[in-house]
Amino acid sequence: MIDRGHFEDLLDFVLPRGCVVCRGWMPGRVGHFVCSVCRSRYRAAPWPRCERCHHPAGTGRSERSGCLECSPWPDTLQYARYGYALQGPAGRVVHALKYDGWDGLASEMGSVIAAAVSDLDPPDVVTWIPTTDRRRRERGYDQAELLARSTATILGRPCRRLLRRREAAASQVRLDPLERRQNVRDAFSPSGTVRLDAARVLVVDDVLTTGATGGAAASELAAAGAGGVTLGTFARALPRLEARSGQASVA
Repeated sequence: MIDRGHFEDLLDFVLPRGCVVCRGWMPGRVGHFVCSVCRSRYRAAPWPRCERCHHPAGTGRSERSGCLECSPWPDTLQYARYGYALQGPAGRVVHALKYDGWDGLASEMGSVIAAAVSDLDPPDVVTWIPTTDRRRRERGYDQAELLARSTATILGRPCRRLLRRREAAASQVRLDPLERRQNVRDAFSPSGTVRLDAARVLVVDDVLTTGATGGAAASELAAAGAGGVTLGTFARALPRLEARSGQASVA
């Protein structure tokens, strides 16, 4: 009988695993889908940050009242946390999960989200920003659901589908902040009978851009009785940081 370790070495030789970012060969077939070099190039947002949404303050101020990024959000969206700026490898990882079928990435991306929310009180329940039924059929899965279930497992919290997304909502990709808020107004409805009884809810998604989608989801959850909502994502779009670094994000 072939030893498991020898079998995996043989499989690596015949069918080497490639990093989803750089396509370079990676030894070992269990665990990471992104090589250590590309992971070392993930970029965290600089400090100080807004206490509420963790957007870089840039002026040395981190008071919640002074942040223009999260001031349009509904009060029930209490916090947002994310792992990395949406640049370079982080952007390509998001693209690979969302569009290229690399659903196995959800496990390591979920660990990033779980770490990002670790400074806050643990949620009572974890859910996700759902995609539409049509897009779920096209992709074969809902990437946010995979991330939520991975995050919930790491946090040791229950994961439930609490929201449905209406088909009429157009893509958010090329819309400005005001258009994004208008586009997702009434985009969500409860998934069946939802009673949250003041529960703290962690809502998971792949990327935070303006918070319009998270705000719309939080409002719907508040109507179902949520005591407060945190948005947790793998990455966040930070255009000013990207402009300074000369890098374009991929989402």
